[in-house]
Amino acid sequence: MVTWDDIESAAERLDGVAHRTPVVTSHTLDERLGARVFFKCENLQRTGAFKFRGGYNAVSRLSAEERARGVVAYSSGNHAQAVALASRLLGVPATIVMPDDAPLPKREATAGYGARIIIYKIHSESREEVARRVQEETGAALVPPFDHPHVVAGQGTAARELLTDVPDLDLLLVPCGGAGLLSGSALSARHLAPRCRVIGVEPEAGDDANRSFRTGTLQTIPVPVTIADGARTTSLGRITFPLVRAHVDDMTTVTDAEIVTAMRFLWERMKLVVEPTGAMGLAAALAGKVPVSGLRVGVILSGGNVDLAAALRLFEPA
Repeated sequence: MVTWDDIESAAERLDGVAHRTPVVTSHTLDERLGARVFFKCENLQRTGAFKFRGGYNAVSRLSAEERARGVVAYSSGNHAQAVALASRLLGVPATIVMPDDAPLPKREATAGYGARIIIYKIHSESREEVARRVQEETGAALVPPFDHPHVVAGQGTAARELLTDVPDLDLLLVPCGGAGLLSGSALSARHLAPRCRVIGVEPEAGDDANRSFRTGTLQTIPVPVTIADGARTTSLGRITFPLVRAHVDDMTTVTDAEIVTAMRFLWERMKLVVEPTGAMGLAAALAGKVPVSGLRVGVILSGGNVDLAAALRLFEPA
């Protein structure tokens, strides 16, 4: 089980390596929602997403022998870039298994960090099986995108920073795919702001975490069809599921249309380039999925890696 001490250890390891991303506000949004909203801008993190925190924390803890054999990871993009850059910084060979529909900018950035990329067919192949073959061939260490204690601990440092910079939050809204970020954030909140309610936000089409949270049993769904490519997970993990059940207060979902509305506000009014997955927390607030009036609300903007042409098509009138 991941603990607060693990997050503190990860913070020490990431000090001077990961960016301490800014916290920004919007008077216009506060007036609209009747709340005080504080955005943790992980879209400005190295590699453009919070994933660098967990990726670096995990790769940096490998032994010299493990580093020599390299690492393998699977990801639609943000974790891919995180592991690729962390590996380059630490001198570790990296192989990344990516789906054939991964956004081109994420694929190009991953290659730019020096990783070897293997493309798999998302609807007919298992990324876990492809990664397993790489492990068998090379002896590489697997660094999964969320279900790993060092990954979860690293992701928890984002909320740790936010709650240190902005004490006394009433509510924290966190995007959820496999729940690495959500699990780590909830652990940080329990230690630093125990009265702060933590709510995970998923795409409506990929509500496996909501189902798992409410039933108490781990639910698995087909690969969801959603613009939130960072949340196209099919289930929580053996590490993240119990952490969500133990420390998260509630879960909710947002539609793709609601995500686009939140993205438009962030891009147009706040000049922040945020990808669909990264905008899900704000989407929940704007759509009224979570009551925020009169509250101090933290929102983690988890990433900003977008295919600009595809994003602009999202903003076109229906």
